[in-house]
Amino acid sequence: MPEHKRQLNIAMVGSGSIARAHSNAFHQVTHFFDVPFELRKKIVCGRTAAKLKAFAEQWGWEETSLDWPSAVTGSDIDIVDIATPNALHAPIAIAAAQAGKIVFCEKPLALSVAEAEQMTNAVQGRPSLVWFNYRRVPAVTLAKRIIDEGRIGQIFHYRSYYFNQSGIDPAKGKTWRYQRDQAGSGALGDLLSHSFDTARYLNGEIKELCAATHTFVPGRDVDDSVMLMARFANRSVGTLEASRFGVGCRNGSGFEIYGSKGSLVFDLEDMNRLQFFDATDPAPLQGTRNLLVTGPNHPYSANFWKPGHLVGYEHTFIATLGDFLGALAANQPFHPDFRDAVCIQQLMEAVQASADSGNWVKV
Repeated sequence: MPEHKRQLNIAMVGSGSIARAHSNAFHQVTHFFDVPFELRKKIVCGRTAAKLKAFAEQWGWEETSLDWPSAVTGSDIDIVDIATPNALHAPIAIAAAQAGKIVFCEKPLALSVAEAEQMTNAVQGRPSLVWFNYRRVPAVTLAKRIIDEGRIGQIFHYRSYYFNQSGIDPAKGKTWRYQRDQAGSGALGDLLSHSFDTARYLNGEIKELCAATHTFVPGRDVDDSVMLMARFANRSVGTLEASRFGVGCRNGSGFEIYGSKGSLVFDLEDMNRLQFFDATDPAPLQGTRNLLVTGPNHPYSANFWKPGHLVGYEHTFIATLGDFLGALAANQPFHPDFRDAVCIQQLMEAVQASADSGNWVKV
């Protein structure tokens, strides 16, 4: 007889592009991960009835609602997923947490550190998830394994970038991501928050930074680009840069890590590959290995396809959710959670303080 699986009912707030990625993960996760849950896409909330109805039909949501406060506090809901403009993250998360729900939230967590801490206090004692999904790119997870095994030795340099070209489109400036009251920031929260999470995951805490921001479009009230120097707790130094004016980059996000025994290089636009240089090889054999991270024995290769068959953007959300559900079933902690996202919010606030003052800022 088939094993009985506990049903978890989901309410999602949002019906934009990122809500599509979340919906796909909810639909696919039990196909790839062995977890003792069945996910039911119970209700999706939005602002426009016609758009919401079409979204629900396409992605298999059972019900729709224009009244998110009632939906996220419903007695039949177990998980609330927030896929809205950033300004709505806090009120939705706090209402859901006070109703005893498990809360998922898009990044960045909030508009400010104070708001992020309120959200984290509200979910305290309950599992939470923040969709910093790039941790679950198999090549990034393999980089973490290589670092933890000591194969690149003491890390000296961490270099990171996140460039796209969305800022050059005049129509984009009219959307919520380019409005400070809705987004909180520009490239800083939209792009650099991902880079900060990856940096913490791979290289540990940033203790001090010096940053600058720049806005290319007159009258725009959010940053178009941000760059910073950083000192990490492990005594390495780094640079991180993000821009919406990286013409030619659709979603170019990557890192370079240089250590005493080797180096690692990754770019999201070639997400199945990781470059690894092993300086402990005999000198005549030293050279960069261009690793195709699809198995065998690579992260998530047992969950997805056979070796040599590529994974894509959607699999990072599926793996994030699969790992969360596995941790939930085992009553173990999951990362990144709301507390991790508060650390990212603190780094973002330090960037703004440094950019405003022109000084190094301790985090």
